[in-house]
Amino acid sequence: MTKLIALIALIVLISGSAITVSAQITAFATGTANVITPIQIINAGDLNFGNISVNSTSAGKVILTPDNVRSATGGVTLPVAVGTYSSASFKVTGISSSTYAITLPPTACIISNGSNSITVDNFTSNPSGTGALSNGGSQTINVGATLNVNAGQVSGTYISVTGFPVKVNYN
Repeated sequence: MTKLIALIALIVLISGSAITVSAQITAFATGTANVITPIQIINAGDLNFGNISVNSTSAGKVILTPDNVRSATGGVTLPVAVGTYSSASFKVTGISSSTYAITLPPTACIISNGSNSITVDNFTSNPSGTGALSNGGSQTINVGATLNVNAGQVSGTYISVTGFPVKVNYN
């Protein structure tokens, strides 16, 4: 009988400690952030259409490609004394071998000489739309545009006061 009482006491003791039930349990996760090198763009050269000659009765255009090829239409001619002309140039830097989107001005920009102005539009770039940084993390973007010259445009040097925006962003 003593053995039976001891056995019952042992069973009650074991079953009492084994029936511990928790209504709630907790797990943990870690937080991680990867701060990357920001993409950057700097002006490496301004857009310059060079010397142009204007007809007094016809408007025209000067088209300057990103590859520095210049042509004229309508009442504009390109004189033998071309002056200095060049597409705009931008240096992009960031994470090696990354791709990025290029955003050119969506609307015309104004260059002026006092109260006289000329619009610049149809911006194009090389590379176009998307660029790819080298293994060293850099690339050059060249930007061309169209200069819309009025008939009888007043002579002088026309300059953009605010410049035109070229934006880049990682893809």
